[in-house]
Amino acid sequence: MASAHLNIGSYVFAFASLFVAIVAPSVQGHVAVYDEYWTQRQTDALRQTIKSYDPNPFNVTDHFNYHAALAMETTGADNGTRRELRQVRRGRRTKRRGGRHHSLNAIDKCWRGDKNWHKNRKKLADCVLGFGRRTTGGKKGQFYVVTDASDHDLVNPKPGTLRHAVTRDRPLWIIFGRSMIIKLQQELIITHDKTIDGRGENVHIMGGAGLTLQFVKNVIIHNIHIKHIKCGAGGMIRDCEHHVGQRSKSDGDGINIFGATNIWIDHVSMTHCSDGMIDAIMGSTAITISNSHLTDHNEVLLFGGKDGDVIDKKMQITVAFNHFGKRLVQRMPRVRYGLVHVVNNDYTHWEMYAIGGNKNPTIISQGNRFIAPHKETCKQVTKREYTPYTEWKSWNWQSERDYFLNGAYFVNSGRANAWSPAPKNPIHRKFAIRPQSGTGVRRLTKDAGTLGCRPGKSC
Repeated sequence: MASAHLNIGSYVFAFASLFVAIVAPSVQGHVAVYDEYWTQRQTDALRQTIKSYDPNPFNVTDHFNYHAALAMETTGADNGTRRELRQVRRGRRTKRRGGRHHSLNAIDKCWRGDKNWHKNRKKLADCVLGFGRRTTGGKKGQFYVVTDASDHDLVNPKPGTLRHAVTRDRPLWIIFGRSMIIKLQQELIITHDKTIDGRGENVHIMGGAGLTLQFVKNVIIHNIHIKHIKCGAGGMIRDCEHHVGQRSKSDGDGINIFGATNIWIDHVSMTHCSDGMIDAIMGSTAITISNSHLTDHNEVLLFGGKDGDVIDKKMQITVAFNHFGKRLVQRMPRVRYGLVHVVNNDYTHWEMYAIGGNKNPTIISQGNRFIAPHKETCKQVTKREYTPYTEWKSWNWQSERDYFLNGAYFVNSGRANAWSPAPKNPIHRKFAIRPQSGTGVRRLTKDAGTLGCRPGKSC
């Protein structure tokens, strides 16, 4: 058995080394000088991508839908949901999560009912669902309080600033001592095992560069505003506690996830970014984007950056409980390769299409509400790009319990339930919980975006 593990490890190492040798010269992710530090960081990230990939995604989607149904039950669900839960739980006890709080949202119910949330901030790390469910951020670390909104020194950031906090080589739960507007002079390069927690204050990343999660793992970004993000010119920037590197011009993404794993973005409000709002590319996987409110943008979410990036076949992302709001145009998301579970989101605005992609991605759309624009040629939710029907007809794009208004429609393709092996869990398939219907999405997403949390009160 030991030799088997050794062989697998050797294979992964060889594959990782080959991948780095091929990719590093051409795709450097704004690393101007690809030195030994970044080469090792990329190799480690590829191993983490392979490790984080779940070969049985049914397990993850069923787990999500089960907890979504359980949250509905504790608040008052329809008879069908109650009956399904009784069947699933027959013969075993199930602990309720979060008590009887007003929110119907399964993630929020886990923590928002606690009026002492400010004394138990790290409870949040127990609440993530979906493909990013193993993300804990800085739960094992100390608290770091950001007290200074400046960002003047990119090489030796001042203690008390956000840049100083995110470049420390240890787990940290980062909170803010006051409300502030932070204008980043260049992209903010975040290291492993960090939580950025804006609860209790009004925190804006605004008017400068955005956040970069490059070849890192285990990061939570929670309850902050990200708006009016611009490209950074590049230069010498600290990327961890013991390394400073030369960076090229950044894209102007709000959040750039590049070869990163176990990422959770929750209750973020985003508007007006120069490029994408959130990009997840180059083998990024095990990601959940939830409870966020997105407005005023063209190309919103890009999952998979280039047709040649076959490592994105390992990409698995959950997009849940978000509100795609006013003046959005397209890419909510746009996917290459990989698998995306789009569940219980509210699509109230788009101008071209909502969900698109190419290179045979798998898209599972469950329990969303889609309100089409008035323009007759843009009522289709889906768009397969640069691909003839003879090819995309076999792609697994499935809609289940979605709610369509104003003429919206989803074009299915592939075969139902053909996108995953049979789930390996104790719930028999005939008792599996269906996704919550899109008719209830307005309630599930009513608090999308940043929350006005105050100590001593339920959030």
